[in-house]
Amino acid sequence: MNYLSVKPALLRWAQKRSGQNTQSLYKKIPKLKLWETGEAKPTLKQLEEFAKTVHTPMGYLLLDKPPVEKVPIPDFRRMPATDQKDPSPNLLDTLYICQRRQDWYKDYMHSMREQPLSFIGSVRPLTSNIMKTAENIRKILNFSIKERKELPTWTNALSRFIEQANSVGILVMVSGIVGNNSHRKLDPKEFRGFALSDPLAPLIFINGADTKAAQMFTIAHELAHLWINQTAVSNTQALTIPKHRIESWCNKVAAELLVPLNVISQLYDNRKIKHNFSNEIQRLARYFKVSSLVILRRIYDMNKLTAEDFSTRYEAELKKLKQKNKKSSGGDFFLTLGVRVGHRFAKALVSHTLEGHTSFRESFQLLGIKKMSTFEKTGKSVGVNMNGLFT
Repeated sequence: MNYLSVKPALLRWAQKRSGQNTQSLYKKIPKLKLWETGEAKPTLKQLEEFAKTVHTPMGYLLLDKPPVEKVPIPDFRRMPATDQKDPSPNLLDTLYICQRRQDWYKDYMHSMREQPLSFIGSVRPLTSNIMKTAENIRKILNFSIKERKELPTWTNALSRFIEQANSVGILVMVSGIVGNNSHRKLDPKEFRGFALSDPLAPLIFINGADTKAAQMFTIAHELAHLWINQTAVSNTQALTIPKHRIESWCNKVAAELLVPLNVISQLYDNRKIKHNFSNEIQRLARYFKVSSLVILRRIYDMNKLTAEDFSTRYEAELKKLKQKNKKSSGGDFFLTLGVRVGHRFAKALVSHTLEGHTSFRESFQLLGIKKMSTFEKTGKSVGVNMNGLFT
């Protein structure tokens, strides 16, 4: 039997990279301790099993030293210098999955002889007027503040927002897990979403483990990225001051898109604010279907709060939201496959496969599935006529 020489530093790096508890790994891979001390060597099959367990490419484990991994797109996440971390396997694998899906969809659009979307890159970053940019996005998406007000929940508002983006040619994928692996949950603290800009196949990914209100802002933020044709991964909130100027600009566009200053100015009731600040903030958040933090920011933008008062109220509201999120499950980890891969993408892929232009093997890989029954259910869920195919 052939054994492989693996440097202990690579094994420890892979463990740390995976974010898994060392003791639990020892239980899953009983011989791991012996490999680390050099008392034993793994077989090819054993090393492949270890690589799968820690979500690390097999080839990395055979290197002389750990590789330096970087996010394969511009990284605009806001992290303190003292808290800089390497990207997790979950973030990297999610990015790679979405890039493969985008590549397929781009080829599909070329085959269908579709024209580039005119709004991608239609404005200049930093120099374009924020209100006009937000109004343009609102017009293209047919995004109505009045319609959103009438929707009963944040979930309904989020679904409608996704539907509107899909309808104009944007691939929107929402998931709280890597692919379809429910054991690999995404962490909103690491990233909230990213945009992969392309004139034929623009893609927005939203971390579905985040709250619905936060997802609303993330979609708006990533739409701003597409309007300036900027690919990037983000972890910004409505109230943060991002390190990157483009992130700050996108934040302002997102806030104006979701909560137009002229609309909230009309709804703002100074008497009610003074009487019960918290209740009034919640009322406005329900009206616009956004986070209370976004409402706070817009009130500050209206010059109704001093910088000091804004900061104090922000910290208090953030604390309340964190406590609330601890008690709830947060976002949806187990969304349907149609939502995770995106309605527009799934419909195109299933249809193209049934027409014989894409192999079932490639289709299954892109969808992250193994069963024909799952393929059938996915097709039906996105409106593809599957009648007679499996009889």
